[in-house]
Amino acid sequence: MDKKLLIIGFVWPEPKSSAAGSRMMQLIEVFQSNNYQITFASPCAKSDNAFDLSSIGIHQVGIELNNSSFDEFIKKLMPGIVVFDRFMMEEQFGWRVEEQCPDALKILDTEDLHCLRKGREQALKNQSLFDKSYLFNDISKREIASIYRCDLSLIISEEEIEILKNQFKVNEQHLYYLPFLTDVVSMDIKRKLPKFKEREHFITIGNFLHAPNYDAVLFLKDKIWPKIRKKLPKAELHVYGAYPSEKVLHLSNKKEGFIIKGFADNVETVLQNTRVCLAPLRFGAGLKGKLIDAMLNGTPCVMTTIAAEGMFGGFEANGFIVDDTQKFANKAIELYTDKIFWNGKQKNGFNVLNARFDKHLFVSDVMYKVNSIQNNLQLHRLDNFTGQMLKHHTTQSTKFMSKWIEEKNKN
Repeated sequence: MDKKLLIIGFVWPEPKSSAAGSRMMQLIEVFQSNNYQITFASPCAKSDNAFDLSSIGIHQVGIELNNSSFDEFIKKLMPGIVVFDRFMMEEQFGWRVEEQCPDALKILDTEDLHCLRKGREQALKNQSLFDKSYLFNDISKREIASIYRCDLSLIISEEEIEILKNQFKVNEQHLYYLPFLTDVVSMDIKRKLPKFKEREHFITIGNFLHAPNYDAVLFLKDKIWPKIRKKLPKAELHVYGAYPSEKVLHLSNKKEGFIIKGFADNVETVLQNTRVCLAPLRFGAGLKGKLIDAMLNGTPCVMTTIAAEGMFGGFEANGFIVDDTQKFANKAIELYTDKIFWNGKQKNGFNVLNARFDKHLFVSDVMYKVNSIQNNLQLHRLDNFTGQMLKHHTTQSTKFMSKWIEEKNKN
């Protein structure tokens, strides 16, 4: 079996900046542990926060949008598997992969359902109840088409699997639930974590380029933090996240205890020094990396229903799930001041991680799924007529638009 894998990334992985970056590194580890030779390609410029993939033996290649140089590159590489990181990369390069490597297994890593996040954002802006009219948006038409055109789609949340099956009628055989993958939290790790009295202040964390995170920070500052600060005048809220803009930095106010800290070079350290994590997300999709990080570092959370979606299954949360602003503030105060509550919620977090996100629960199974499809690829594709139809029509239109842009760029 061909052990060459090409990953086409929307951006270069930044595991210290975003949950998406951490997710990609976990995916790379899965394939590396199965002896795949990996090439990572992206049309995006690298930032200073990008992980040096060459340090772990991965070949890095810059590629161009709307340029036939990609055809020569992939024809020479001839990978057995191509992973598209987000549906936009499948739109751009999927038809080229199909032309040059028709027998390559095509996998879409959705990261989260963009159409779900965008629909919820629009419903919030309109102050309306989120329903099908918001879910079935223009992004949906593109993203679901991408899922159909691929042989397998990796879905990070059980909730999103259900939405794809029930709302969009996608065949379950073409979906695979692959959440964040974590190491087991051992008793030794638990003992070494700072205790309740060794921690202080509140924290919220998230990449500021991600719209739900910026909205949550504004929501905290305007509606929630003043209520907490009134009861806990010595407490501070430390706001961490990569790429803070000037308007974000201007939110910082030491007198109010609302402090913009910016990029966290070591997420583990800042979380372990903090007593409570706040995640008042009002829209979004997928699983929230901030909650995984908080659980790993023993920091209980107060979160909204959107933040908690797909995270806990039938297990108790590592904190409180509330949407009302006053109740959110009350639970944050309760968790911050009650050691018994705090210890119990911390323990819940460890239980969730070990029962639901232990990487050993998934690595063998996902590779079995990949190998099974690869060994029966033509039969698998025959069961996906909608995908074949979309390839025929959508790919042709994308292809000729791309060729037109390439010719235009030559002039």
